[in-house]
Amino acid sequence: MEENTDSNEEVNNKKSDKGRNTPIKLDIDRSDSKEIKKDSNKKVLEENKISTEKNIDSKNNIKKDNASLDSNELPQKKATPIEKKPFQEFVKAHLIPSIEKEFKQRGFEVEEITFKNTLRPIAEDKCWVINCVIKDTCNFWLSFEKEDISSSKSISLSKPNYKPSIIESFLIDEKRITLVLIISRILQRLNGQKLLGVN
Repeated sequence: MEENTDSNEEVNNKKSDKGRNTPIKLDIDRSDSKEIKKDSNKKVLEENKISTEKNIDSKNNIKKDNASLDSNELPQKKATPIEKKPFQEFVKAHLIPSIEKEFKQRGFEVEEITFKNTLRPIAEDKCWVINCVIKDTCNFWLSFEKEDISSSKSISLSKPNYKPSIIESFLIDEKRITLVLIISRILQRLNGQKLLGVN
């Protein structure tokens, strides 16, 4: 009986070996697996070291950022556009000086310029009025219905020593009112009447 079993095993082994060209090697080389483990352990250690260094760098950067914030180096806010300033501040500090400067650059002398809450010429309703007298040239009145540069505006013109006879709407189609726009339209109106001698 034992002989049959042994012979059967040999036959089975021979059959299974027929389909395979290479012999089965059961003896495992342990030194290779140790090398693989060492290499993978090295990689893991290096990755851990790199990630630790990155964490330390990022913590240091956060500390530097906090230190710079503590030393009053806060990001600067954008300056408020002058047109967004309170109405009277805008007119007194920016619009009137710009009108004077513009006429001076063109060779004209602003004899007088006033800004009051008074009666508008011709219409005689109360509003904010800039009255500008340009020596030997003309007078003009720029009126604001409310304390707001975006409110309804009008302009009146006259030759020296005359009263204005016409009131015209001013910048009615403009959505965004700026200092430069106001100045350019004043000049445009005066040029249109040939009061500045330029057409």
